[in-house]
Amino acid sequence: MFIQTEQTPNPNTLKFIPGRDVSPEKNVSYEKAEDADNSPLAKRMFAIEGISSVFLGKDFISISKSEKIDWQVMKSLILTQLMQHFMSDEKVVDIVNEESKIEVSEEDKEVALQIEELLETRVRPSVAGHGGDIIFHGYSEGVVELEMKGACSGCPSSLATLKMGVENMLKHYIPEVSEVREVN
Repeated sequence: MFIQTEQTPNPNTLKFIPGRDVSPEKNVSYEKAEDADNSPLAKRMFAIEGISSVFLGKDFISISKSEKIDWQVMKSLILTQLMQHFMSDEKVVDIVNEESKIEVSEEDKEVALQIEELLETRVRPSVAGHGGDIIFHGYSEGVVELEMKGACSGCPSSLATLKMGVENMLKHYIPEVSEVREVN
């Protein structure tokens, strides 16, 4: 088994591509070890000292580390654990907890559907290419609330991505949008 590694715009996050499905039904993010009870793979990653988050995409894993530890030390440990996991045929995720549905007013439903469609078709593929994801949290009175996950969470360029990229695109296609705000 060969696992490719790619750098991301976030210097504290690497993207690992195992050449097989990771979490094909839904992207899943773990910000701490206690959250990883439903993922044997994420548990393995958090057992490595210095791991700060694990993001499971459709066909990749983004691993973030603390700034104190060097990638040269971490990378081989991560690759070893990934290989052992995939060779064991253990599940990546046992059960994916469903996120709550976004609630918007009746008058905002049409705009919210347009936002979701643009995010799904134009933004998420690009963000996934960088090892991350973007989650739509809500829309009200012209303001779109989004959350960056994976390599994009905490990335120095994530605010520019949201403001210069996503906000400008949404404003272009949906005149009702006046602003994009990041939520955590």
